[in-house]
Amino acid sequence: MFKIIESPAPCEVWSVIRFLSARNLSAAHIHRQICEVYGATAMCEGKVRKWVRDFKAVRDNVHDDSYSGRPTVITDDMVASLEAKILENRRFTISTLSDDFPEVSRSVLYKIISEKLNFKKLC
Repeated sequence: MFKIIESPAPCEVWSVIRFLSARNLSAAHIHRQICEVYGATAMCEGKVRKWVRDFKAVRDNVHDDSYSGRPTVITDDMVASLEAKILENRRFTISTLSDDFPEVSRSVLYKIISEKLNFKKLC
């Protein structure tokens, strides 16, 4: 039995799917092969079928497509000025920061504070 590869890169799994689908193997057989090598949680059979269909139809690239989604509004300058304001007064609320930064929504303020600056709520 092979050793299972933990947390593979998506493009690695997609490369294996592309290779096996070029050999005209069924999606179920490809899924079994993926599960043997990468573990049962690597990819469900439905996703394997989707990728096999894509590779047989038009897709030839195993890397992620560039997304045309909305760009982030969080900049390094914004994070730095927000951190300076927080360190100025450690007893802050989202409402007080929202008054100081009216151009930034409350949800973006919360995201910067919790995810970028790693501040936690203390009671």
